Amino acid sequence: MPWSNKPGGGPWGGGDGGKNGGGDRGPWGGGPRGGGGGQEPPELDELLKKGQDRLKGIFGGGGGGGRGRTGGGGGGVSRAGVLLAIAALFVGWAVASLYRIQPDEAGVVLTLGRYEKTEGPGLAVAVWPIQTIEVLPVTRENIIDIGSNTTSSRASDRGLMLTGDENIVDIDFQVVWKIADPANFLFNLSDHSATIQAVSESAMREVIGRSELSPILNRDRAIVSQDVKALIQQTLDSYESGIFIERVNFNRADPPSQVIDAFRDVQAAAQDRVTEENRAEAYANQTLAKARGEAAQLLQEAEGYRARVVNEAEGEAARFTSILTEYTNAPEVTRKRIYLETLEEVLRNTDKIIIDEGAGGSGGGTGVVPYLPLNELRRSGGTN
Repeated sequence: MPWSNKPGGGPWGGGDGGKNGGGDRGPWGGGPRGGGGGQEPPELDELLKKGQDRLKGIFGGGGGGGRGRTGGGGGGVSRAGVLLAIAALFVGWAVASLYRIQPDEAGVVLTLGRYEKTEGPGLAVAVWPIQTIEVLPVTRENIIDIGSNTTSSRASDRGLMLTGDENIVDIDFQVVWKIADPANFLFNLSDHSATIQAVSESAMREVIGRSELSPILNRDRAIVSQDVKALIQQTLDSYESGIFIERVNFNRADPPSQVIDAFRDVQAAAQDRVTEENRAEAYANQTLAKARGEAAQLLQEAEGYRARVVNEAEGEAARFTSILTEYTNAPEVTRKRIYLETLEEVLRNTDKIIIDEGAGGSGGGTGVVPYLPLNELRRSGGTN
């Protein structure tokens, strides 16, 4: 036999060639063989003894003394050893069943892999091995970077987006999120970061696609961030993802690096155009105001002239009416007065000398008296 080199040895090395009755013992080293030649299994006391020895080895106990064993045959088990084994099993079960949940965490209790309830901060019990707890950080803010400056393999493509006026803009932004519903977060999505990144990129492209380039680069970044946040949240809620979007940080919005210089030239030209338009608008306003002032002045002068002419005509008419009345009452006197007034008006600006009919003496002269042209001499002296 290969198990022993002794004559008559059994396969377990327990045979001794019939010595001490060994020829009648079974292969387990126990009682005699049965009458039918079958082998008996090891005794229960021996198995318990081996288990007790192993537990003592684990907890630092001694080897195998026989003190306190029940029965007289060396196969008994100590009661203290059994209690110690039960206590060890209970402690192991308690350690596997008790969980401590931190204030910033929540625990999802699973019964045979199915959702049972959600535990808050503190101690929680999950009966192992039937129940388990998945602990999730529900107040921690998670950040996902999207754009050309990120380390993703498709970063250069993700940052380039087409605006509503058919311009390309290079955008970097951050999505800050946290867990709102631990159960939905645990069961409804398999890859949370990839899902949020894909939804965020799609939402940003949609909002940028209906906006123009200039407001995105200058004044409407806050509006774009709010619209993108609302669209991302709406999409994730439709998935029942259990994720809440805290905010969307708009880090950068620039033209692509390949055309940045040309874009700056275009921006400078646009600013020059605006400057010239403002200058032309100011000149137009000044000229128009001046023309309106001159027009108002002409209207006022015409109004004054009209009033003066009308007043003069009315005065002449009133004067003629009064003269007619006087002429009706005294025609001779009125006629002579009109004649004298007319001569006065005609001769007012001429040099004249009036000589009385009796000039030249009573002896009947010609009535002409020689005189020096004093007025002409005075006028000639003034001009020289």
